[in-house]
Amino acid sequence: MATPFNRLGFTVLRHSNRIRCRRKQNLDAFTYRPLHTSPIYRAPADDDDDDKGPRRLPEEPYSFNPENLSSEARHHYDLLSPQEKLEFQKNDKAAYDHFTSPALESKLQGLVSQAVYDINQETPRNRAAPERITPGLMAMGEVDEQGSGEDDDFDGDDITSTAHGDLEQHREIRDYARIAAWEMPMLSKFAKPFELPSREKPLRFRYTTYMGETHPAAKKVVLEFCTRDLPGLTEPQRVKLVKLVGVRYNPDADLVKMSCEMFETQAQNKRYLGDLVDTLMAEAKDATDMFEDVPLDFRHHKPKPRLEFPEKWKLTAHRKAQLEANWRQQALREREREETGALIDGTKVIEQMLEAMNTQAPAKPAMPPPGGAKGRQKQLAR
Repeated sequence: MATPFNRLGFTVLRHSNRIRCRRKQNLDAFTYRPLHTSPIYRAPADDDDDDKGPRRLPEEPYSFNPENLSSEARHHYDLLSPQEKLEFQKNDKAAYDHFTSPALESKLQGLVSQAVYDINQETPRNRAAPERITPGLMAMGEVDEQGSGEDDDFDGDDITSTAHGDLEQHREIRDYARIAAWEMPMLSKFAKPFELPSREKPLRFRYTTYMGETHPAAKKVVLEFCTRDLPGLTEPQRVKLVKLVGVRYNPDADLVKMSCEMFETQAQNKRYLGDLVDTLMAEAKDATDMFEDVPLDFRHHKPKPRLEFPEKWKLTAHRKAQLEANWRQQALREREREETGALIDGTKVIEQMLEAMNTQAPAKPAMPPPGGAKGRQKQLAR
């Protein structure tokens, strides 16, 4: 309440556009802090070390300019005669001197400060802070429209944090299940047939997505292109391009591979890679220096050994016929051994061994009598 009253009191120091006077600085009054009644002084500059006393703000020199008048006042001023205009300026100068006089400013500041002090004394200083209600689990991070308020006191009857995590995972699975059941079938109308890239599009961009999850590698974009597929490059220019890309060139596949993840979005990283390819092509076509004295250096490329399948192991038609003949001969031999009884059946052999062990099992040895006096008494009782 004191701040509006303070501003209202200092409006007396503000004049209309017709009266040019120095404006007072805006005083930020606090609600529960009385204002100081002393006038405002500026801080001394570095070169004012010898000036120990406070100095008043320098006043603007008085100057009358009809442009500063309002539209209505300017209209009346234009209608005045030259003598009346001089009288008007004289009155304006007297009003300026009156309102900028130190005595008037000190008196007004004293009245305003006294009024603010009285209001501060009447206003209660200690106001009870509103009780802060912590949102519960059901309204955490959201607007509590239902007024659920804080959670009840924990009495040991709730599930553990691990169980809450399992429930959250179950809710997420159900959410994706609803998406797969109701939203994904509608995406079929946006499907487009796959078309092989033409020679007019030699650049191949590769992106990585983590299915809605936030990941630092999701913004990365990888670019691959063949140097021989770039249009408008002669063989010397292509060789210069290979020298410019350096270790990013694969001589076995004639493939250049670059990546970018400097920016926050995939579109920005893709644009950067496209501009980089344009710059490389422009440099390769520059005939000022073709780097003919710089040899090609492929020491960075470590070729991986590629194992070839032996020709002898390949399954040809002749080899298939030979294997089928061997399988037929083996089946005939097995049938002949089964008919003659020479084929050994492992199940029957195990059963015979078990029967022999049961029939020839030795008698169980007698247990020795327990030691001690009690043991001897039991043995005698038998």
